[in-house]
Amino acid sequence: MVSDAGPLIHLAQISKLYLLKKLFNRVIITPNVKREAVDEGVKLGHADALIIGKAVEEGWVIVEGVPKRLVSASKRLAEGEKISRVDAETLLFAREKRAEVLVDEKALSNLARMFGLKTWNTWTVLLESLSRGYIEVSDIEAAIKELGEKRHKLRKEQVEQILEAARLIAYKRRPNTKSDSF
Repeated sequence: MVSDAGPLIHLAQISKLYLLKKLFNRVIITPNVKREAVDEGVKLGHADALIIGKAVEEGWVIVEGVPKRLVSASKRLAEGEKISRVDAETLLFAREKRAEVLVDEKALSNLARMFGLKTWNTWTVLLESLSRGYIEVSDIEAAIKELGEKRHKLRKEQVEQILEAARLIAYKRRPNTKSDSF
């Protein structure tokens, strides 16, 4: 799993970064993603940056350098697709590693799928964590509220879709309530 900065920040803001370790064991980021998610956040006093930094120190968020040929290709991709160089670098790095990619921006996610990459985002991580029993529906409801207050606001339709999916997953996870005795 290769990650962009946004999902790391969002999951750390709601104290759910640990779910990435449970789901994927390790997450790879580029030095530029670390700069965005950790270094700049620490300078600004953001608690989420410290949480991500701790994951890097623990070794399950791994910072890997990007080959020079990808750096120059990412410049061209960024200009051509009107995305940031860091985002372009993340996509090309994930494609190079044949890895899944964790991104929250829709344009970036669409581009990743065009490259043949499986994509994840903050919400799919939370829903998968719910399906595996790592969190509850109430955690997703709290995440929607908390991230909405931190500028990761969802449209009403998105909230409804996420909550509908969460409730369906929770319903399917419930133990069979039929009685086996006669």
